[in-house]
Amino acid sequence: MVSAEGGISFHAPHLLLCETIKIPPGQFCSLSHIRRDFRTLFWPPFHAALPLHTMDIQRQYGMGIWFHLAQTARLIFWLLLIGLLLLPVFGGGDTTQKKRDMLLDQFQSERKSRAIALIHRQESRSILGVPVSSYINIEDSEAVLRAIRLTPDDQPIDLILHTPGGLVLAAEQIAKALVEHKGKVTVFIPHYAMSGGTLIALAADEVVMDRNAVLGPVDPQIGEVAAASILQVLKLKKPEHISDETLMLADMAAKARVQVASFIADILTKRLPRKNAEELAVILSEGRWTHDFPISVQFAQQLGLPVTIQMPRIVYELMDLYPQANARRPSVVYVPIRGLGERKGEPVAPIPVTPAPKPAK
Repeated sequence: MVSAEGGISFHAPHLLLCETIKIPPGQFCSLSHIRRDFRTLFWPPFHAALPLHTMDIQRQYGMGIWFHLAQTARLIFWLLLIGLLLLPVFGGGDTTQKKRDMLLDQFQSERKSRAIALIHRQESRSILGVPVSSYINIEDSEAVLRAIRLTPDDQPIDLILHTPGGLVLAAEQIAKALVEHKGKVTVFIPHYAMSGGTLIALAADEVVMDRNAVLGPVDPQIGEVAAASILQVLKLKKPEHISDETLMLADMAAKARVQVASFIADILTKRLPRKNAEELAVILSEGRWTHDFPISVQFAQQLGLPVTIQMPRIVYELMDLYPQANARRPSVVYVPIRGLGERKGEPVAPIPVTPAPKPAK
């Protein structure tokens, strides 16, 4: 409506738009006409001639469009975020995991054994692709113990092991369960089994390693420091020059070394005389090397470990299903060639082992 001063009433701003889009005389002007013909307002020559009030209405209409677009974009963002969060829960089956299960089932069917895979990779587990490193923990020991418990006593167990180590308690639980199993226990190490992984491998009747795979020392670590290094402080300083915290850590380190060495000796007595088992336990746990020292196939054999290198090809195929995180562009590129002895299911040809000198005690 038009006010007494000739202006436009606040309650009927669309009347000006009706006049602007030139509704024929006698025809009712509705909002549908305005929405249908509002595009004419954006024609540049006509837009320049619009009255001030018409431009204000146009500006308000444009701001309303951007507001609704922003609200729609915000809604789409939250819907996508919720969908990504719910996808692992309600999504379809994991194709990669199905392939892993199929290979494990094929492996244990061929060997007529119980196949268990304990493989730790740095994997992207979050929706943002943040790599998460994994290690032997209590959940792992619970799962492995459950698998061993469900295995008949006389059935062999094949454990595929790839790990940087982890909790001593969890590794000791797995090793103790393997030692007490009556059937043959074989541990397959395609790349490495360090620290707690080596502790588990010591419980096996046979350790099958890739020719370039490695084991590692099992000296205990207090926090991020080797127990042997903490005890070394007591030899270099007088007690009055050592902090109370360091003295307490040294006490823990001494106990940890005794406990780990005693446990290793106990599991090695399954196939070694007690004296030899105790000597080997001290070598592996006293901290004579750094914690990442690689124990090669030849060195492990010289230490008296039951190591062979007849690695089945299917183990490598299983490892291919555990890709490293952030592998968009591989840093190593090669063309795989299947040669003699590398066909599916066949072991890799053995290599001669060069005798190495026995380590000093």
